[in-house]
Amino acid sequence: MKGQKDLIELFESYTGEKLISFTPLPESGSARKYFRLVSAGYSIIGAYNPDKRENNSFIYLTRHFSKHKLNVPLLHKTDLKKGIYLLQDLGDTTLFSLLNKNRDSSGFSNEIIDYYHRALEALIKFQVTSSKDLKFINCYPRPEFDHQSIKWDLNYFKYYFLKLADITFDEQKLENDFSLLSNHLLEADHKYFMYRDFNSRNIMIKDNELYFIDYQGGRKGAPQYDVASLLYDSKADLPQSLRDELLSYYLKSISIHKKVDQRNFKKYYYPYVLIRLLQMFGAYGYRGYFEGKAHFLKSIPYAIRNLEYVLPKIKIKVPELKTVLEKLISSEQLKQFNDTDTSSNKLTIRINSFSYRDKIPFDFTGNGGGFVFDCRAIPNPGRIDEYKHLTGKDKPVQDFLDAQSEAQRFLKESFDIVEQSVVNYAENKWTDLMVNFGCTGGQHRSVYCAEKLAEHLKSKHDVVVRLTHTRLA
Repeated sequence: MKGQKDLIELFESYTGEKLISFTPLPESGSARKYFRLVSAGYSIIGAYNPDKRENNSFIYLTRHFSKHKLNVPLLHKTDLKKGIYLLQDLGDTTLFSLLNKNRDSSGFSNEIIDYYHRALEALIKFQVTSSKDLKFINCYPRPEFDHQSIKWDLNYFKYYFLKLADITFDEQKLENDFSLLSNHLLEADHKYFMYRDFNSRNIMIKDNELYFIDYQGGRKGAPQYDVASLLYDSKADLPQSLRDELLSYYLKSISIHKKVDQRNFKKYYYPYVLIRLLQMFGAYGYRGYFEGKAHFLKSIPYAIRNLEYVLPKIKIKVPELKTVLEKLISSEQLKQFNDTDTSSNKLTIRINSFSYRDKIPFDFTGNGGGFVFDCRAIPNPGRIDEYKHLTGKDKPVQDFLDAQSEAQRFLKESFDIVEQSVVNYAENKWTDLMVNFGCTGGQHRSVYCAEKLAEHLKSKHDVVVRLTHTRLA
């Protein structure tokens, strides 16, 4: 594992003790790698990052925030030539994990709301107090959230989300709207430190104190952005009434430090919520669709719900962007990421029909995909005029394929293969299995086979069956 040997040497040199355990921490949405290094007297977080400029920014900001008595991790030791450094171990409890743990029993308890109030108070210190002598030239990859930064986020959304989610758009009209949105955002007062990823996963809780991590992408910007990041944090799924209360609390608290025109602040607030949501969609697309990290895709339904609320509040004229976002909200393809039954421990079998002219359906459960059966060897009813405009769900097409020996042999053999996995998955209490049937047009043979398998499994097994016909949606 890259960086492991160097981190162990740095740890043992710093502590004077022999390493007992070296544990990789769960990966996030970046190339940085984190590890927990433990000896008899120490537990320390080791970081490896080959990006030297990002490391320099992180070290500078950490020291700067510490000088301003903000709760960021203590920096123990660095070796930036090797791209490694040692940090205070703040444990594993984040505001997000605490929120998730308590959500069912106590919901948004007074304790949770108090943590959010304290997080917003700390945010104001990052934004206002620390900005007074912060040298933004040390920020990475840009010293400020300017037109270039906004363009990167919007293109991230366009190419890694819209394109991969098959949402069509007029590129020139969309670019025109992007320029209008960018100009509007930069009309807001933007001379403060913008944390960039101020969300519940980056707020650690240790001994009832809040600590803040993952600020190396911060730069000069508008304060609205970070408030939006925290309150519209997708999977935190705050009720809108709580968001409104927390926004009011923030505005009241920041007025102690600086004069704030609340009406003017709110004029730019929802456009900043929007740009933050678009950046998140881009991240979900890149990390989920492109890199195959399924848990990012599972955040999409939450972000869509937030977008539904925010979109009517955008008053600037960006017609193509609004059209695209309405398509996103109503997309059948994206609705599949909400198709999970967390209340049941039963095996869920996701059966899809698709056209080979499109992509093979993506497995968003994190299992890396399942069966793909090619139905193109079966006689094609789509070549017969009377069936051309029908589908595999229609009785005439089903009767036709029921009479074809090749189709019946195909069903039997594919069913036998799937059966073996269904039994094995159920015995092992595994929760997800995916089965895809593809044909040329995704209308007749693949639909027929998917329907038949769904019917077969429902009749034989106590499982949850989710059936999707991608070309008929």
